[in-house]
Amino acid sequence: MTQHRTTKPRRGPYWAPARTQALTMATLYGLAVIPLTRAKLPAIPAAHPDGNPCTGQCGALGHGIHDASSEPVQVRRLFDAASWAAGYAIACGRAPHHLFGLDLDRKNGADGVAALHALARTHGFTVPQTVTVATQSGGLHLWLTAPAGTRVPNTAGALAPGIDTRGSGGYLVGPGSLGPRGRYRLTTSFSHTPIAPAPPAIMTLLNSRLAAVQEGPGPTAPGGGSGRPESRLAGLVRVVLNCGPNDLNNRLYWAARTAFEADDIDPETATAHLLAAAVERGHPETPARRTIASAAKGAARSRQETLS
Repeated sequence: MTQHRTTKPRRGPYWAPARTQALTMATLYGLAVIPLTRAKLPAIPAAHPDGNPCTGQCGALGHGIHDASSEPVQVRRLFDAASWAAGYAIACGRAPHHLFGLDLDRKNGADGVAALHALARTHGFTVPQTVTVATQSGGLHLWLTAPAGTRVPNTAGALAPGIDTRGSGGYLVGPGSLGPRGRYRLTTSFSHTPIAPAPPAIMTLLNSRLAAVQEGPGPTAPGGGSGRPESRLAGLVRVVLNCGPNDLNNRLYWAARTAFEADDIDPETATAHLLAAAVERGHPETPARRTIASAAKGAARSRQETLS
């Protein structure tokens, strides 16, 4: 009789420390986690084709941040299915912390740290002392808590250039994770610096900035090719924000391809804004990234055909 050996998943050089760090966050602090690749994407392959609305009801793994758990048994299962995980993500917006992250970038001429302090001076709030993570690119992640029942949106540059927000449906890269350009590291201690509540002024300002974007020119403006690049990109973002769930993936692809085919819209900025809008509307982040990447390839092919 033929005997079949049960083999353990092949583990890469980063698997053990990533798993240990994720388990620490889950067991000691009750934070829900998933494994990430070194590219900061969910490490478990998607369970369904792009656009499938399943968020884990099928019982399989591969639903991005919807797989996140703080249960040690489930965290181990996740890492057993992600043999090359280099880090982990922490889900935002979930009880008990209702985590809300401020992602302060220092790149492409923007300084999110300086921009946040400028907002604090202008709008009369104090930047809280809270758990802070230094990112691989020289920026900071500030961990805050949002009031229970508040749905914090995921945004890119809505508060100010260089400031992104990570809220419901989004995630923060966990400290200790290895990214393309280095590790994320805690600059504060959990035992000495608890996660601080988000200043109400930040929440009010964020909601007002989003309302201003959504109430701007209609979705026909971006395709017309006129106006400033920022205004046309804002119009494309509204195309994604103002659609129903059944048409979300198609609209995301159209908006992304339109942005990538424009000569004066920065692709990185377009990706960040459109991804944030898609996640805000309920699109799982991993499939949304694939849709945007597909749109970028389509735009590149179109340019090549035009030149040939």
